[in-house]
Amino acid sequence: MSTLDFVVLFGTLFAIVIYGVYKTRGDRNIEGYLRGGNSMKWWTIGLSVMATQASAITFLSTPGQAYESGMAFVQNYFGLPLALIIVSAFFIPLYYRLRVFTAYEFLERRFDVKTRLLGAFLFLLQRGLAAGLTIYAPAIIMSTILDWDLSLTILLIGLAVIIYTVSGGTKAVSVTQKWQMAVIMGGMFIAFYLVIDGLPEGVGFTDAMHIAGKMGKLEAVDFSLDPSKRYTIWTGLLGGTFLALSYFGTDQSQVSRYLGGRNVTESRMGLMFNAVLKVPMQFFILLCGVMVFVFFQFVQPPMYFKQNDLAVLGQTPAYADSVAMSQQAYEANFAAKREEAYGLLEALEADDEAAVKEHAAQLNVYDAEGQAIRTDVKRYLVGNDASYETKDSDYVFITFVLTYLPEGIIGLLIAVIFSAAMSSTASELNALASTTTLDFYKRVFKPEGSDQHYLTMSKVLTAAWGGLAILFALVANRAENLIEAINILGSLFYGTVLGMFIVAFFIKFVKGGATFLATVVAQTAVLAFYFYDPEAIGYLWFNVIGAVLVVVLSILFNFFVKPTKGVDASVAQ
Repeated sequence: MSTLDFVVLFGTLFAIVIYGVYKTRGDRNIEGYLRGGNSMKWWTIGLSVMATQASAITFLSTPGQAYESGMAFVQNYFGLPLALIIVSAFFIPLYYRLRVFTAYEFLERRFDVKTRLLGAFLFLLQRGLAAGLTIYAPAIIMSTILDWDLSLTILLIGLAVIIYTVSGGTKAVSVTQKWQMAVIMGGMFIAFYLVIDGLPEGVGFTDAMHIAGKMGKLEAVDFSLDPSKRYTIWTGLLGGTFLALSYFGTDQSQVSRYLGGRNVTESRMGLMFNAVLKVPMQFFILLCGVMVFVFFQFVQPPMYFKQNDLAVLGQTPAYADSVAMSQQAYEANFAAKREEAYGLLEALEADDEAAVKEHAAQLNVYDAEGQAIRTDVKRYLVGNDASYETKDSDYVFITFVLTYLPEGIIGLLIAVIFSAAMSSTASELNALASTTTLDFYKRVFKPEGSDQHYLTMSKVLTAAWGGLAILFALVANRAENLIEAINILGSLFYGTVLGMFIVAFFIKFVKGGATFLATVVAQTAVLAFYFYDPEAIGYLWFNVIGAVLVVVLSILFNFFVKPTKGVDASVAQ
């Protein structure tokens, strides 16, 4: 990176942080720190909700996912609009009426203390692990740019996020996120334009779409009924709806975003903003990855995107010759593939359908041969280190940015990914701290503390959760693809938590003891099934399985478990 890039990077991030501190000066009470003082307007809520979900993983890993597998991942979000409508209709009014600080307070009012603590514990477990992944993603960037040790980079970024979050609270996180989203989307549009502009002369966006389509990268909808497929329209509409319902309706990192609104209407409008724009945003980010794929049909990509690791392997005596031979074969393969890509374009311009099919088929053959060479290289890497993780798709987009974009724009794109990291991780740490403070510390250990005491404890716990997130990030390099890893992790827990809330809202005769036992059994079953065979079904189905198990089992257990005293089913009415 040039001096200009560093000026753009740190200038952008510094301006955002200073704005957040300025806008939240004087907020010194627990309600302002954890709920933002109920002062936020709908557009701030909408952008904050979007920024919380759009972590650095979204802008680092999603283009790599599209580069490798095409547009099918967008189906993951097809159920999101419906879920947000349900949350707006049922969850938001009840949360406002009860004036809860956390979603899990509602579980106690409906059921009992132990059910509240179980729901909060499952949130803390899942979101604490996820926070580690959101720190790990930008650490990849810094370690690549500066050639730093990855573990040291994780430490530095984690500490920076902790300082930012502890000083700000919910309102600071939310008001800065609207500017972070402006930087994020502005940067991604610039990147998209520069990908298209960087294509060879005579190759435009329409040509790029034709090539992507012929190579199977634009197949965004899959109607397959095979349950082992991760991304189909059915997993998106059903599993995606359950995932989004749990995430937006019961995950404190999102609940705290819209509970800071002025009223129910502002919060609902903030979620409807996401219902309209979230799927198009994800589609656009995936399309950026597909365009990078097309770009690399004409400009030779690295044989392996973790280039530093490949360089080290190339200097290892046992593998030096093999790496050199693979590089020669890869270059020859790419030259042939590029010629075939030009041949396909000529056939398309001539409207010669037979030639189009012939060139498209041969282009895919060359692409498969190139992937086979990459597979050999990955085998060498594992042979040199059996614990090495060879998945390199998370490095695709950042490699393109650092290698092919002009000075200044590189700094802006790095700022995009850092802005996303700051916004999502800050939201997660803030939510983890508020849940720990209110659902455990205040409710169980010190119910009579002062407002200032809980404010101090919230900041201490924010820092503590930040430390744990750093520890989780240090082992995140074993994840194959970060955007998939974060969704798999959520799917293993979100279904059962959602099941608890479905029972609480809609099945009023079921009591707390039955719901608690059903949740424990369902969560155990989901984890056991996944770890027994992770590939047996697409992971989005676990959101459905977990929720259905809790609902069915709680109804059955309700006939045998003694009711809890003091249950107030009226809160769900």
